[in-house]
Amino acid sequence: METNTTNTSPLKKITIESHLEVFDTMSELPENIQKIMNKAHEARENAYAPYSHFKVGAALQLATGEIITGNNQENAAFPSGLCAERVAVFYAGATHPNVAITAMAITARSLKKLTTTPIAPCGSCRQSLAEYEVNQDTPIPIYFMGEAGEVVKALSVKDLLPLIFDSAFL
Repeated sequence: METNTTNTSPLKKITIESHLEVFDTMSELPENIQKIMNKAHEARENAYAPYSHFKVGAALQLATGEIITGNNQENAAFPSGLCAERVAVFYAGATHPNVAITAMAITARSLKKLTTTPIAPCGSCRQSLAEYEVNQDTPIPIYFMGEAGEVVKALSVKDLLPLIFDSAFL
C-alpha cells in the first residue's frame, strides 16, 4: 500500500545570494582603488594591537575625493577597543556629515604569520557600515584582503550582511 501525503506546512524557504568579485592581486584593481588600498596598508601599520598582534587598516573614499583612514585600537579592558572599519567610518561621519562614502578598502595582517586570506569586516563593523549605506541610499563597495594576495570586492555592505537591521525596524 502506498501513501501519498501532501505537505501542508506553512514553511517558506528564502535563498540569499551574495556576489563577490575576486582579484588575484592588488595590481588588478582600478587605480583609484589601489590608492585607497595603499592608504589602508599605511593605516594598518599604525594599528595598536599589543594583545591580538593582528593589525587592521581601513581607508574609505568620500564623494569629495578625500580619503579617510582608520586602524584597530585595542585596549586591555576588552572589549573597549575599536575595529579599523568603525574608526574610519565614525571619523568620516563626525567630520564629514552627509558626505557619501564611495568605496572602502580593508587590509589585515597577523604579526605571527603571513595572512594571504582576504579578511572581511566583523559583524559589528558590517552593522555599522550598513547604517551608513542605508542613510546615504547608495551602495558602498568594499574591497578587503589579507597582508598580500587576493582582494575580494563586495558591491555593497548588503552582500556581506544581507539581512541588515536598520532604522526602518524601529
